[in-house]
Amino acid sequence: MSSASSSSSPSLNDRILFWASFFTLIAAGIGFSVRGFILKDWGAQFGFTQSELGTITGGGLIGFGIAIIFFSFCADRFGYGKLMLVAFLLHASSAVVTFAATPVYNAYGKEGAYWCLYIGMWLFALGNGTCEAVINPLTATLFPNNKTHWLNILHAGWPLGLLLGAAILLGFRTVGESLRWEIKLGVFLIPVLLYGLLMFNRPFPHSEAKTAGITLPEMMRTVGMLGVALAVGLFGLLLNNELPPLLKKAGIEAPNWIGWAVAGVIWIGYGVVTKFAPGSIIIAFLYLMHALVGYVELGVDQWMGNITGRVLNNEQQAEITFLWTSGLMFVLRFFAGPIVHKINPVGLLFSTALLGVAGLWMLGQDFTNTFWPWMVGVTVYALGKTFYWPTLLGVISERFPKGGALALGLSGGIGMMSAGLLGAPGIGWKQDYFAVEKIQQEAPNTYNRYVARGDDGKPAEKPFPLLTQFMPDQLPPVAGMDNSKLKVFDDFNGIVAKVRAAQKDNTPTDKMPLVLADDYLLGAKWEGTYEMELIEDGQPVKVTLKLVQQDAYDAIKKRAESEGKEPPPLLKTTLQDDLATVANLEREGKKVDDKLKDNLTKLKKWWDEEGLPNYSKDRDPIKAARLYGDKQALLWTAVVPAALAVGFLLLILYFIVSGGYKQIHLEGDRPSRPTGGAPTDAWGR
Repeated sequence: MSSASSSSSPSLNDRILFWASFFTLIAAGIGFSVRGFILKDWGAQFGFTQSELGTITGGGLIGFGIAIIFFSFCADRFGYGKLMLVAFLLHASSAVVTFAATPVYNAYGKEGAYWCLYIGMWLFALGNGTCEAVINPLTATLFPNNKTHWLNILHAGWPLGLLLGAAILLGFRTVGESLRWEIKLGVFLIPVLLYGLLMFNRPFPHSEAKTAGITLPEMMRTVGMLGVALAVGLFGLLLNNELPPLLKKAGIEAPNWIGWAVAGVIWIGYGVVTKFAPGSIIIAFLYLMHALVGYVELGVDQWMGNITGRVLNNEQQAEITFLWTSGLMFVLRFFAGPIVHKINPVGLLFSTALLGVAGLWMLGQDFTNTFWPWMVGVTVYALGKTFYWPTLLGVISERFPKGGALALGLSGGIGMMSAGLLGAPGIGWKQDYFAVEKIQQEAPNTYNRYVARGDDGKPAEKPFPLLTQFMPDQLPPVAGMDNSKLKVFDDFNGIVAKVRAAQKDNTPTDKMPLVLADDYLLGAKWEGTYEMELIEDGQPVKVTLKLVQQDAYDAIKKRAESEGKEPPPLLKTTLQDDLATVANLEREGKKVDDKLKDNLTKLKKWWDEEGLPNYSKDRDPIKAARLYGDKQALLWTAVVPAALAVGFLLLILYFIVSGGYKQIHLEGDRPSRPTGGAPTDAWGR
């Protein structure tokens, strides 16, 4: 047992634990940024297709949320220190397992590498979730009289991690592609090692609830049946999405309500432990608010990079936008103290919800289709979303200290699971719905070419998560455009743009980019041309592509290198890369998934026979429809912060009626620091 100073300011140990917690969020932000950057390295080295890479990265938010909730039940029982050791081991093991992909690939092939990367990603997400289950209640314990302020500073670590990750990516781009991906990914281990060293062998405080002698069942009763219902419901939605297809693969036909049944059993089990205590309707309402926060903050963030790139059509401007918003969020959270002191936490949440509405409304308008108006819109939106997450955690911690780590963990877990199960797919559905509405009106033939289809050849309709079954007329299933087809279209669009730019620059003939083709377009010839007419600034423009087969380009490259010259660049689509990867694996006698090969072959046939011949007429309708879908999705998502504003206004009225917003302390006579530090009797390993 160790004690802390009871002075009016946080002790050195308090501050070390806090900054170690800060580094955990920096590690999470850097890790997510860098992993996204090295996907193409994994694809090139191990022969993964885009869909396989998407599966590898798919478990992030949901795994994060599950870990927060699970370890929140353990935090007060086992102690913060032990859980942070688990988090450190999960982060470290995620690196070890991921780095093992190369030797495992050499020994066992592509499938072994796939499982290393897939498991490594889940270990990383679980490590992040374990950290989140600890650092929020730990910060609330370290600074019991200033919780909201310090939780905002803590969560400044996430945008700082994203900012540092983006800066690291720019540095890697300057160095070039010679650095191995293991070195790039290894950067996230620096903050991991820092938080591990800072926390090693340090005394951790018990939570305010545990110090007051509150048991886990009592914490569960504080949350109550009402509070836990939303967490259990989201878990049921997850099981309902995942269990039936998994059981079907095992030859078991499961009813489509099995996930809800499992969730119901968990809810009843929770009720048995708590003697079916309803809990506070206010904490249940705050959890609902956090579900909406997860939807709008993290859900929008999942799509904002893609949407910004399509709206501005400029990669550098999209990167500047990302760096600006991340930097702004970091500064605002880090220096949130004066703002929180001037406006009570619920008033701050209400104000920022209004800013969120204004920002998303602006981003959904046509006048923000250029760089500076878009920057104004994302700035207003960033001002809104910055304080949602940490301030809401602060309110829950200040008003429900008897809930301990469990009350905070459930809130964070609900937010994460809402983002993964409802936010990201829901905003994706809105993009599909409005893009399809636009393109069906203006170019129905283009839609028929690009619509996503199932194995039976019929349009593959997807519902809005959860709500379509209750509102089928207002939120009907929609068959969006096929992303695999759009990927080929986007790649080819980029090829045409590069060739057109070279034409405008009067690039010499021997330096003009060449475009990879095969015998479908060239027949027995090694080289040829393909002409198309585009509309540019309202005028028709002819673009001529110089086509070459791979063997022909290899000969051109060899001749140029023998003469000491740079060969012309060879442009190709990701589909062509994937097909070449499959062919190389087959030549080496390695196993190739039959379904994957069949899908790639069908996609190539579609592009050769339908996509490429109609590219010129499809180009503008597709661009207009996707832009319309993106804009309308953001505009309609503004309904969510509007609902948050209404909810926070109701809370303001509730607190006015009940005597005002006040922080609740479990024991008023216990020694504590007015501006921070944990009470002297709250320490233990």
